[in-house]
Amino acid sequence: MKWVSSIVLSAVIVVSAGSAQAGLEEEQDINQGLLVIAAADKIRRACDSISGRLFKARSYANALKDAASDRGYSDDEIDSYINDKAEKAKMRERRNAYFKSKGASNLDAQSLCVLGQQEIAGGTQIGQLLRTK
Repeated sequence: MKWVSSIVLSAVIVVSAGSAQAGLEEEQDINQGLLVIAAADKIRRACDSISGRLFKARSYANALKDAASDRGYSDDEIDSYINDKAEKAKMRERRNAYFKSKGASNLDAQSLCVLGQQEIAGGTQIGQLLRTK
């Protein structure tokens, strides 16, 4: 499914210009939320026994975007941040570092399945965006 990828493209914070970039990069809670979405998306795509929770993920992504808007970021600023290739690469690095910290690898589907099951069982933010098929 491409829904999480679409949500990530809609919500991953990556502003390309000026003060908006510096500001959005400093929004720790929003960026942590984007990491949750990125990790859940990768796990879902890598693991055949796990799928995503479409409505929950969309709601979560919309809440992140609303938080950015409430802090004064325009839709254009948010969209620019979403589409910045360098920021997407940084998010992948953060996601992969998270996987490594949990004993998994973005290159090993089985380890991501194990991590996904742990996240689901633990009721973590990542686990709440996933479900066992």
